[in-house]
Amino acid sequence: MKGAEKMRREISIVLFMILTSLIFPAVPARANSHRIVTDMSGKRVQIPAKTRRVADLWHANNQVVLLLGGQKKIVATTPLVKKQHWFVTVDPGIKRVTAPFAGNQMQVEELIKAKPDVVIAVDPGQVKTARQAKLPVVNAMYSNFAGLKKSVTLTAAVLGGSAPQIAKEYNRQLDGNIALVRHRLNGVAHHPSVVHFVNAQDLTKVDGRQTIVDEWIKTAGGKNAINKRGNQITITAEELLKANPRVIIVGSCSTTQARRALQKDHQLRNLTAVKKDRVYGNPQGTFPWDRYSAEEALQVLWAAKLLHPKQMKNVNMEKQTQKFYQKYYHYQLSNHQTKEILNGTN
Repeated sequence: MKGAEKMRREISIVLFMILTSLIFPAVPARANSHRIVTDMSGKRVQIPAKTRRVADLWHANNQVVLLLGGQKKIVATTPLVKKQHWFVTVDPGIKRVTAPFAGNQMQVEELIKAKPDVVIAVDPGQVKTARQAKLPVVNAMYSNFAGLKKSVTLTAAVLGGSAPQIAKEYNRQLDGNIALVRHRLNGVAHHPSVVHFVNAQDLTKVDGRQTIVDEWIKTAGGKNAINKRGNQITITAEELLKANPRVIIVGSCSTTQARRALQKDHQLRNLTAVKKDRVYGNPQGTFPWDRYSAEEALQVLWAAKLLHPKQMKNVNMEKQTQKFYQKYYHYQLSNHQTKEILNGTN
């Protein structure tokens, strides 16, 4: 009898466990509710398994989120992004997103109110402050094409969903455009010297060697006339006159604005590029093409066509730009809008 009773108890326990598992399904382990990503600084960051709310405090990376289809997840951005004409045109909703800044100072209380699952930032002070507030922070900074692709892949991993597949396609397109330029320019002996000014308001700020600007200049078949290293470095008029570039490209302005600014300068007007009207404003899209932009995929084509029009004559920049915006932003640019982007007029 005792054996039979023991067996009945064991059967009852098993049935109870089966019934309980049906009524109360197993809850995933807490560890499974998070995942780890390694950011561009090499830091391993724990973020939610599903990211729904993103605070993107780096101007340029907001464009990457837009490209990857994750703009509806942005709950905090920067004032500059909300003023980017083409970004707002493509994504009007960005104007309603909070920008937790007072001037250039991040307001951590406002950032916390946005309740982000993850913060994307590159400024060391912002990174430190957000981490002190116990927010997971991913650093997305890069300085060359390889870094751009890695940063896009990282941002896609943060966003999840279809973003990783879009990132793969974008990286293939960037590689393809670079390969096309190199193929077209294979054997070209002449590499015109180029100076890239940061903007037309401060003609002492240029981009030197070992920067992404330097990389696209070389990829496009030019050579950087500046021998110093670094982004947005200060240079004298005497140094510029000695470098005497054959081509000048100016960021964040139109060609008309760029030429007017240089012609007004009583020293720089003597540069060969200024005298021969070889001064050009850089295209500006959802973010300026020349710096930390996903639209670098278009920049390499534009710059190569500018420096070597004969070799790149079959590349139609209007069509390339329209296809890019349709494919990644799902926005159909008109011919007039496309010309404005290429002319850097907004």
